[in-house]
Amino acid sequence: MNFARHGRKLLYPLFVGGLLAAIIGIAVTNPFFVQTVRLLAFDSLQKLAPRGYDIRQPVRVVDIDDKSLEALGQWPWPRTVMAKLLQKIGDAGAASITTDIMYAEPDRTSLVRYTKDLPSDKADEVAKLIGGPLDNDAAFADTVSKLPVVLGCVLINDGNPQKPMQKSGFAIAGDNPRPYLHGFAGVLQNLPALNAAASGLGATNWIPDHDGIIRRVPLMFRAGDAFVPSLAAEALRVAQGAGSYVLKGSNASGETAFGANTGLNHIKIGAIEVPTDPDGGVWPHFRHFDERSYIPAYKVMNGEMAPDALNGDIVLIGISAPGLKDVRATPLDAAVPGVELHVQMLEQMLEGVRLTRPDFAPPLELLITVLASLIIAIMLPRMPASYSSAFALVVIAGIFGWSWYAFNHQSMLIDPVNPSLAILVVVGACTAWTYRQTQNQKGEIRKAFGQYLSPDVVQQLIANPEKLALGGEERELTIMFCDVRNFTSISEALGDAAALTKFINTLLTPLTGAILERGGTVDKYMGDAIMAFWNAPLPNSEHARLATEAAVAMAAAMPALNEVFKAEAEANGRKYVEVKVGIGLNTGIACVGNLGSEQRFDYSVIGDEVNVASRFEGLTKQYGMTVAIGERTAESIASTGIKTLEIDLVRVKGRLTPSRLSTLADTLHVPEGAMDELLQLHPAFIAAYRSQQWDEALALKAKASALGVPGLEKLYDIYQHRIDDYLANPPGADWDGAYTATEK
Repeated sequence: MNFARHGRKLLYPLFVGGLLAAIIGIAVTNPFFVQTVRLLAFDSLQKLAPRGYDIRQPVRVVDIDDKSLEALGQWPWPRTVMAKLLQKIGDAGAASITTDIMYAEPDRTSLVRYTKDLPSDKADEVAKLIGGPLDNDAAFADTVSKLPVVLGCVLINDGNPQKPMQKSGFAIAGDNPRPYLHGFAGVLQNLPALNAAASGLGATNWIPDHDGIIRRVPLMFRAGDAFVPSLAAEALRVAQGAGSYVLKGSNASGETAFGANTGLNHIKIGAIEVPTDPDGGVWPHFRHFDERSYIPAYKVMNGEMAPDALNGDIVLIGISAPGLKDVRATPLDAAVPGVELHVQMLEQMLEGVRLTRPDFAPPLELLITVLASLIIAIMLPRMPASYSSAFALVVIAGIFGWSWYAFNHQSMLIDPVNPSLAILVVVGACTAWTYRQTQNQKGEIRKAFGQYLSPDVVQQLIANPEKLALGGEERELTIMFCDVRNFTSISEALGDAAALTKFINTLLTPLTGAILERGGTVDKYMGDAIMAFWNAPLPNSEHARLATEAAVAMAAAMPALNEVFKAEAEANGRKYVEVKVGIGLNTGIACVGNLGSEQRFDYSVIGDEVNVASRFEGLTKQYGMTVAIGERTAESIASTGIKTLEIDLVRVKGRLTPSRLSTLADTLHVPEGAMDELLQLHPAFIAAYRSQQWDEALALKAKASALGVPGLEKLYDIYQHRIDDYLANPPGADWDGAYTATEK
């Protein structure tokens, strides 16, 4: 026995150890659902404190919008139009001009397609006649070569990937970062003449998360073994007139990695050094889309902007016209032009700000989670669950506060949600474990009290020894179930088995007395619960009345008992928990007799009506009442003067036929002088409800509620919610007014 008890004590530490091992395993493997929750948490931080737009930033977009398409023609525009646009921007003093547009195919509007077979002198005549170039692409390349232009390219893995043309040098400090970069087979490039003329070439690729939202922006890619900068990085390099990038990896001067290759740490672009993640990406601190940084292309072409509007600016040519489908999603905006992401990346590189997910964050989050979970697991069996729950809430609040402070003041991303969810899981699991242990304790109490027989049964057996045999008979009985509410909280407050045993004895003695004094038979004690019945073994035609009187007496005994329990709690320095009971009564045919086995049997009662009585007791908690009685019981006491009020028409769990549930008016604490009015208003309210007269029912309920009957407050709240639902979703003509209980 001691060995078994010792084994049970070891189960809880093993259970807690398993929980902690699961938490650590999930944190290390970082499964998909954990990543999803973390990203949503980071999105929420950005939504709570987005970056503001600074109009002084030297980054502008020349926007190909709907109005520009109306003014300058449908897309794609001839390369001659694009050349004029570049020249206008260059004349306005732009530091660099970046086009977020690919030019992979020759211009279809170029006249060279139609004059290529003509003699050169004839082609020259055509050129003079139209007053413009025959080869639009050559004219465009000529303009590109004279300006600080950055063109885009697309990194691809299939199709016809080509080796990228590099416009800059790449110096590596420290370890080779290539294995960590996002790699592709090659690039889809512009026309060779355009690439040769450009001052810079940058990748326009994005790496969205699984939900299509772009949260991180790579500054450097890899095509084969060649480095390919992003479009934003190239725009910044060309604007500064820099010739190369410096890629600072792990173990470079000033970078500590203890000898391990951990990827990139910084990328130096001209005079600007940008900290990065190992794969060359950064976490932008996004701002909402702001059209003040956008200048429509038609205004540039028509000279409608100030002469110095772009002087010294990094200018990007992008597309916002919805029909051209260059749309991306950020944590703040569901749809922004793709060029907007390059703009925001450039702004932040110039500002020298970015969000970081520091290396210490994941292990520190895990450490806090494990320590808090361990403390909670130690606290729960030793003190009320409210204490450990309060501690968990404090820790969770601290994690969220830390995350907010780190984001708002240090630009750090700390995950508050996954650690908090893990702590809540530990609280729930450990609470369930302790609750299970409490239930086992109740089971042991039931076993001990179940050895005792009713005195009436003993007398019957003395008078009739032949009844010491298995068997029973069917008889109409009134069955009672009485159970203590919040027994788990009471057990936790009492703290030890001795105090719990004393509590049970103190409680059950007067309740049992109320039953025995009115001719009832106590079938068994089930921990804190009592099962009893009337009309057996001795017949009594008044069994329903006696059972209801016993229920009233038991309810009336609770205030005095609570005074005793409160005084004992205060005297022993324990938390006081008010003790409430629920009592269910049902009258019907059941089998009563000696039930069990040849080795051991008990005088008891079984049958469907017994189960229904148990369901009624369970429903008292749902309806906020002390006593619930069945229809047959209510009918049997109708002529005795005992006042009843109908509660509901209920399909109890396990039964298709609804039962009419009532309560005893004397257990409701009706204010003095209000009983007669209540006995008129309440039945009228129930009748109006059943006939779907919702307005009348609400009016009658309001009058009944105004009487201030404590025992009916929860019931009227229930009906208020039901009527509100039925007003929105009428139940239909075949509605029988019954409520289906889903719990025992």
